[in-house]
Amino acid sequence: MGDPFGDVMNTMPKYVVSTTLTTTSAWRNSTLIGSNVIEEVRALKAQPGKNIAIDGSSVLVHTLAENDLIDEYSLLVYPIVLGSGKKLFPDGLHVNLRLIEARPFPSGVVLMRYGRT
Repeated sequence: MGDPFGDVMNTMPKYVVSTTLTTTSAWRNSTLIGSNVIEEVRALKAQPGKNIAIDGSSVLVHTLAENDLIDEYSLLVYPIVLGSGKKLFPDGLHVNLRLIEARPFPSGVVLMRYGRT
């Protein structure tokens, strides 16, 4: 019996954007994007298939937002105040969004999904 989350993640295609890595051998079904990130993401978006999700890189999110490559933002807001942190949007960028969904969870976490207008 495997790990349900890991089993699903291992079967999904993954794209690792990095200027320092030379291989993605640590992750199954992974492709390295080391340069031409904007062009590579545009090509991925043009392919038929499911949504592309981003996890773990505010630098990549800023780059994609600045180049109008994000169609929807799914935000999980946790009931804790840290006082500082990384910004979702880069300084000077103005993005018009419309609320698609707001769903609270018993833990106090709220999922908010926004699409571009």
